[in-house]
Amino acid sequence: MTDTQPIAESDWLAPAYSPGENAAASALVHIPGSKSLTNRYLLLAALADSPSLLRSPLHSRDSALMIAALRELGAVIEEVPGASPFGPDLRITPCDFSSDKPLTARIETGLAGTVMRFVPALAALLPGTFNVDGDEHAYARPMGALLDGLRQLGVSFSPADASCLPFEMVSAGLALQSADEPAHVRIDASASSQFVSALLLAAPRLPQGIVLEHVGSSVPSIPHIEMSVEALRELGVRVESTIDRQAGVFSWRVFPGAFAGFEKTIEPDLSNAGPFVAAAMVTGTSVSVADWPAPAADGSAGTTQVGDHWRQLLPLLGGEVSFESHSTDSSIGVLTVTGPADISAVPGIDVDVRAAGELAPTLAAICALAATGSQLRGIEHLRGHETDRLAALTAEINRLGGSAEETEDGIRILSSIPTGQAQRVLARTYADHRMATFAAIIGLRRANTVVENVATTSKTIPDFTGLWLALLDQLQHTSTTKDEA
Repeated sequence: MTDTQPIAESDWLAPAYSPGENAAASALVHIPGSKSLTNRYLLLAALADSPSLLRSPLHSRDSALMIAALRELGAVIEEVPGASPFGPDLRITPCDFSSDKPLTARIETGLAGTVMRFVPALAALLPGTFNVDGDEHAYARPMGALLDGLRQLGVSFSPADASCLPFEMVSAGLALQSADEPAHVRIDASASSQFVSALLLAAPRLPQGIVLEHVGSSVPSIPHIEMSVEALRELGVRVESTIDRQAGVFSWRVFPGAFAGFEKTIEPDLSNAGPFVAAAMVTGTSVSVADWPAPAADGSAGTTQVGDHWRQLLPLLGGEVSFESHSTDSSIGVLTVTGPADISAVPGIDVDVRAAGELAPTLAAICALAATGSQLRGIEHLRGHETDRLAALTAEINRLGGSAEETEDGIRILSSIPTGQAQRVLARTYADHRMATFAAIIGLRRANTVVENVATTSKTIPDFTGLWLALLDQLQHTSTTKDEA
């Protein structure tokens, strides 16, 4: 791509940012609701015994796909006025699990992992035939472990050996069956924690619940499973977990039990806060995120979001992280990240991020601008995400002027991406929202970085470019004001 070649309408020239010599620029950002929490509570609301209300939910492609799928299964979901600047609240009337009338439904999953994994497990509770399909890129995402688990519960598939999208599933309605003991299911969930979450979330409607055992190597992203478990417990469902990594034991038991509808306010998406706090890291500025869940205290669990790992990860690269409680609501506050004065002088890191794999593309962007090589380990499962993220990150770091290579379980960054003016380069995104935000972060320091198909960010961050430009506007304004003072 040459500097004079027109930029395609779907692509975006990422804005570069160069703070003044004495600029102490700062910005405050508000982040839309968590995709992981929104889609879990939408599904749980569809399983409840009475209507529920979700406050400040995410409105994005992933949540829209979940809503459409649940409507196909009989749930009624209505938009109602709310206080969020990012869209209305949602009232959910649950599915009817008492009906023995077979359904015929088509479920479109797009590229949303929570939809393609969670919804088939819920659909299996109902009698009917369900056609499940998604985007072309979704066909490469692993589904086999979930479908094996549903087969063990009595669900059939066409093709019979289906292990990925698209497929047709037929169920007699697991919620209508009788049983004397819990269902015993054994799956290999080493490719995705969502296989475990899908079965656990649907389990309260099984006649005697479920005993679920993982067989295989370690389960990735355990915090996402803990998020599912805590959501169930919050609604009164009894869940027992046995996790012993050294012994290789991963098992869960969910007891059957109806639960009433609920009201839930969705936290901001802390993973999607990543690009914004990364902006502080690579530009030496300060970025604050509003309504961040307060740190755990007095033995409380705190937030279950993986994005809360930013507190521990960013100081490894020279960032300063502070939290100030809200004046009237101690459960939330403002998290502020101040980046090092010069990211290119910060040594690289060698870190295992297995528990927070979805943060790896953003972390890789910071590392790719640091002084020396970094290694991110424990993330081999990222090969089965929206794209093969390890291959994608390696290719784009190399394309943008750095040097990186894949390892067996992660990525090694050998040399950093040069900053400043550079030849125009199209950073490919592979229809993956995390790769698009990765490129935007790099573009802050490497001028002439063009983000391919930036609209892919709408998967989880509506109007990402608008929020990004507003962030930079604030940084430039405070920088200019302080310089002039």
